[in-house]
Amino acid sequence: MRKSRTRGELAVALIGTKFMGRAHSIAWANAPKFFDLPLEVDQLVVAGRDPASTHEFGRKWGWIASTTEWKEVIGAETVDLVDVATPNDSHAEIAIAALKAGKHVACEKPLARTLLEARRMRDAARAAARKGVKTFVWFNYRRAPAVGLAHRLVREGRLGRIFHVRAAYLQDWGGPSTPLLWRFQSGKAGSGAHGDLNAHIIDMARFITGDEFESVHGAISETFVKERALVGEATGALKGSKSKRGATGRSTVDDCLLFLARMKGGAIGSFEATRLATGNKNRNCIEINGEHGSIKFDFERMNELEYWDNTAPAAVRGWTRIMCTDAAHPYVANYWPAAHLIGYEHGFVSQAADIVRVLGGVKPEVPLADFADGYETQRVLEAAQKSAKSGRSVRLSQVG
Repeated sequence: MRKSRTRGELAVALIGTKFMGRAHSIAWANAPKFFDLPLEVDQLVVAGRDPASTHEFGRKWGWIASTTEWKEVIGAETVDLVDVATPNDSHAEIAIAALKAGKHVACEKPLARTLLEARRMRDAARAAARKGVKTFVWFNYRRAPAVGLAHRLVREGRLGRIFHVRAAYLQDWGGPSTPLLWRFQSGKAGSGAHGDLNAHIIDMARFITGDEFESVHGAISETFVKERALVGEATGALKGSKSKRGATGRSTVDDCLLFLARMKGGAIGSFEATRLATGNKNRNCIEINGEHGSIKFDFERMNELEYWDNTAPAAVRGWTRIMCTDAAHPYVANYWPAAHLIGYEHGFVSQAADIVRVLGGVKPEVPLADFADGYETQRVLEAAQKSAKSGRSVRLSQVG
């Protein structure tokens, strides 16, 4: 790593080199290309577990240096921001250590495996904030232009009083042929589809409506695939497992979890997350019904927002499909001309740009989630798990 730093520069350290590590690397590399930023982004160092693969990752994805010692990265004076893109079981340890070292922290979701870990992270963020240190959570779907527009429409009063929030995050990659990756081990992940996917739609509901959850009801959780093959990263990962062909291990997380909810503003909602919705690849969708209008969003058609204006004359009242690719829509002016579609990675690019804006003293176009937000989402995750286990309703005032 460098011995000195340049004024007006944000030196970023990335911890993690898998799926999210790639997404974050694209974001840090491209944010300065698409956005005029108050600070120059320096992809200083990436940390991973294996020296050879981490070095190759750094070379390929634009990092100046690579290491297997994340603690050394956090202690380096030249690092300004630590980006945590590791499995859930290491979020708390890395983030809290970085905050104590005076580094800004951006962390993947869910914030942690458990509510206790998330509370520790929130408290560490509060203490660090008194010294000017900031935190961020990678709820990247907030930065889909259609979701940003939905947020704006609610703030403008276009939907009026909110009656219903109906959300689902449906994937199908978690069938019986999928091996026992870390995402299927409670010790590493905390929960399954619930923490991985419900976390996104809980945050999206909070973000778009500006409302908070009051209570959770009737949660149901199921693990359909009880045993999974031990191959690749899962081989030998569990105590007592045999590292041989044909060996299996027990999946200890939910494959799906759905629940009902009541919001503080009076709206009622339904939330469902699953990795076994055959035919749904990444269907992150939400519908919000209000007195004056409604919106629908489906990430499989991420450039579109459906809008019903209930104040329009009856003769022309109906669902309007808005192509959210105009410069008037959030973030689009930084990318391509109208109807030249953007994709999954652009949510991360826009978030990286907003992180740099905040750290440079510029207000972002759309509010960012911090560790306090991540903790509130974790409280809802916890309430739903308690409801599924007990079969009872759980008030958020009883959680956390």
